Formats: sequence, structure tokens, C-alpha cells
Amino acid sequence: MVQDSGDSEERSGFEWRSPRLFVCYILLVLLLFYYIDYSQFSEKWATTIRLLLPETLTSQTTNMSLATGGSWKAPGPYYVAYPHKYHFVINEPKKCEQEKTFVVLIVPVSPGNAVSRDAIRSTWGTEKLVEDKVVSLLFLLGLPSPKEREKLQESLLQESENYHDLLQSNFLDSYHNLTIKTMVMLEWLTAYCQNASYAMKVDSDVFLNVKVLVKMLLSAPKENYMTGLVTRNGVVLRNPRSKWYLPKKVFAPAIYPPYALGLTYVFSLDLPKKLVEAAQHVKAVYIEDVYLGLCMKHLRISVTNPSDEGLFNLYPVRYNRCRYSKLIATTTRSLRDQIEFWKDLQTPGSPC
Repeated sequence: MVQDSGDSEERSGFEWRSPRLFVCYILLVLLLFYYIDYSQFSEKWATTIRLLLPETLTSQTTNMSLATGGSWKAPGPYYVAYPHKYHFVINEPKKCEQEKTFVVLIVPVSPGNAVSRDAIRSTWGTEKLVEDKVVSLLFLLGLPSPKEREKLQESLLQESENYHDLLQSNFLDSYHNLTIKTMVMLEWLTAYCQNASYAMKVDSDVFLNVKVLVKMLLSAPKENYMTGLVTRNGVVLRNPRSKWYLPKKVFAPAIYPPYALGLTYVFSLDLPKKLVEAAQHVKAVYIEDVYLGLCMKHLRISVTNPSDEGLFNLYPVRYNRCRYSKLIATTTRSLRDQIEFWKDLQTPGSPC
């Protein structure tokens, strides 16, 4: 006599009717996970699996897959996986201590963008001593995509050996993960660069006048200081087609708190530890500069306007030697411009 299994079916919503069926489902699970690109794992995949499998097995397989790749777990389209315990694959833990750094320049860049790294190393990245102050340079990377990881990682290790200026953490390097990249930068500064006075985040397409930067910092506050191209009363974009769309359920106010635009900003080195702590209480949205603004608001620390509104520029400034000798940062239209403008600015003689 076969025991009535109605109660167990009602609780689980599923009945294994034969060992052969069980084996088929296990094989299906293995095939699904074999073909999933873990960097692109999404709720869509999870939903598909849940439709095919009983609840108990779904939770086990999904949790197992996330555990093996926690750094890529996506909490949704508008949030990123932070806080999370990321670690460094490539590190320069003694950089600030050995160089006795005054200001450290950190350039977030994609793993495959060696061209931009080389351009910076040959231009403003060569300026190591300004006004008797040491300027250090580091590039911050995440992991390459799984398809290019094996080939590219080997070249990155060699590049690190050659230049000793790479930091790489174990999150997937992508536009959506820029907030993770920023927070990992702040964690690194907290752990390894407390002896320096300032840090600056600089995008790879930015022309940087290091001399004017250092001159500004010589008289800048040493605590609770962050400046750059400051945005106040920034409107939250509600158009789903926008690159920076945030729905009301994620951020209800119509206006963002003040924040420094992400192309470049500079801050005193008491702030990284405070911002990392604030991030434990502020849910991490994918727009990285906005997120820092939210953390600054949580800390009740104001972003500082630059002393001259022309120091930081969002749009490429037409090259003029006199003009470029007075600004700190501007985006450029090409790497070629970035290199040629810097070289011209170094020629002897008064720029104005």
C-alpha cells in the first residue's frame, strides 16, 4: 500500500515521482549553471530556476552559486553589492608609507585600458614632487569579464611588476559597479594611506594640472574636506531611458543632496574612514558620486565649493596655454589631446 503523500505535496508544492526524474532535474541544474555567465547573473535567471525546481532545492542551489561568486552578486538594477568584504588581488600596501605621500592620485580604470594608463604615466603622472610635496599615483581596477580574465590577468600582473602602481580588487569591473570601486578605494586609503594628507579620484580621460592642485591643497582644510565640481540642487532623473535613472522607490526626494561630480574630486584623508562607516547605514545606489553625497549628508558634512569655479571643468576646455596653467582638471576629447596639451604646458616660458 502506497502512503498518501498529499500533505507533503501541499507543503513542498512538488513530489519526486521517480529516481530517474530526480536525476534529470539535477542534470538540468548543472547545465543551467554551466552556461550562466556569473558576471551577468540576474533575477531573471533566478526566477527561471525557481520555476523549474522545488523551493528547497532552489534555495540550496542559488545560495551555493552566490557563495562561490559573492563579489558579483547583484542586489537589483539600482543598487550594488556593498557593504561586502572585497579583497585585493593586486596591492601596493606600502606605497604611501614608502613615498611619504602628501596627495595620492587614484585613477579608476578598466583592466583592459592599458592605453590610458600609459598616457597618464607619460604625462601628469610623471609629476612626483611639487612644491616639495610628494604626489603618488595609483590605478584602481576590478576583475576583467570572465571571457577575458585568463588572458588579461597575466598581463596585469606583469604590468604591476613593471610599474608598481596597480590596485585590483575582486569585484567585476563594470559601469554598474562604480560605487563598489569608489568604496574599495576608500577602504584602501583607510587601511594603507593614513600618513598622507589628501587623496584625489581622477577619471582616466581627465587632464590634470598637478601643480595647481598642490598649490590649492597647501592652504586647504585638513579635516572634513571634499571639493571638485560641486553640484547643488541636482534633479533626480525619473526617465527610465536615462543612464542615471532612479525611481522614487529607490530615492524619493526630487533633489539630490550636494555632491562632487565623479570626474574628479579631492578630499582630506580623515574622510575615507568616516565614509566607509556611513556606507554601513546608507543603501548603496549605483551612481557613485551621488552615493558619496548621500554618505556625506548622513555624516552631516558639507561639500566645499572650490575657490575658483574654473578650476574643475566637466566639458573639455579649448586649449589655451594660459587657461590651462590656471585650471586643475578638465575632461579631454582624446588621449592625444591629453598628451599634447600636457607637453605644451611644460615648455619653458611664461604661459600667459
